[in-house]
Amino acid sequence: MLATNTIAEEILDLKRDRKAILLAHHYQESEIQELADSIGDSLELARKAQQFEGDVIVFCGVWFMAETAKVLNPDRIVVVPDREAGCSLVDSCPADQLKAWKHRHPDHAIVSYINTSVEVKAESDILCTSRNAVQVVNSIPAGQPILFLPDINLGNYVKQQTGRENMKIWQGACIVHATFPARRVTSAKAEHPTALVAAHPECPADVLRLADFIGSTSAIIDWCVKHPHNEFIIMTESGVRHSLERLAPEKTFHFVANEQCNCSECPYMKRNTLEKLRDCLRDLTPRVELTAELMDRARRPVERMLALR
Repeated sequence: MLATNTIAEEILDLKRDRKAILLAHHYQESEIQELADSIGDSLELARKAQQFEGDVIVFCGVWFMAETAKVLNPDRIVVVPDREAGCSLVDSCPADQLKAWKHRHPDHAIVSYINTSVEVKAESDILCTSRNAVQVVNSIPAGQPILFLPDINLGNYVKQQTGRENMKIWQGACIVHATFPARRVTSAKAEHPTALVAAHPECPADVLRLADFIGSTSAIIDWCVKHPHNEFIIMTESGVRHSLERLAPEKTFHFVANEQCNCSECPYMKRNTLEKLRDCLRDLTPRVELTAELMDRARRPVERMLALR
């Protein structure tokens, strides 16, 4: 414990000296969240990155999130603790495949989930997060055909919520949420019969049908904290336990294991550690480096999303 405290103190000293802000996603380890200036989901952290006034942004999440922060802050240094903190959704949608699809379907509006590479964002018309995906799709004229990418489960949920029959969906999936089996939710409900189920829309449709609430990571936290009930089954990455227990210590939260790792952890998010966080602040690497032309193209769909309220 002494070593952890010492590393934490080093991080805070470096953060002050670098005039840095530390942004942490809800899926990060608790000790990283404790040091963060802001904890949130992809939409909240994108807004925080846009509002920041210091010199260095340290993004404790995964690489595509740091790319988005760089797009919104082209003149600032953006670093991440681990360059290999990737995302299965990013991997499922290479930019060259999207370009080929656009060439075949030039009439479609491209709505890209924020869980995409900066190159894919640059090919998109507007971005969305799990919190505002329905709002984003509803902002597009009803007669306009849409390609929604890359998450098939989120896309199907949005299609059902909006009634957009002219919406095609990419075949990508999150290795955490997509492998939550409905049978385990049913077992959890049998074991905890009074618990309510909160699920992320990246989960399969048969899991969502069992949910009492469907929403983004932060929306799940808000709903559980404000709801008068005191017991919940949480169908998302288990890093949210930190915020849930901090904001509602009197309540009980159960997490269901998925089929991918028999756990509910994102292996990419968990690559970040206190030691790597300290080192990236000290060395200012791994650093996000993007061309001005790429950032300009990617910024337009990001800003279109952020302009929606």
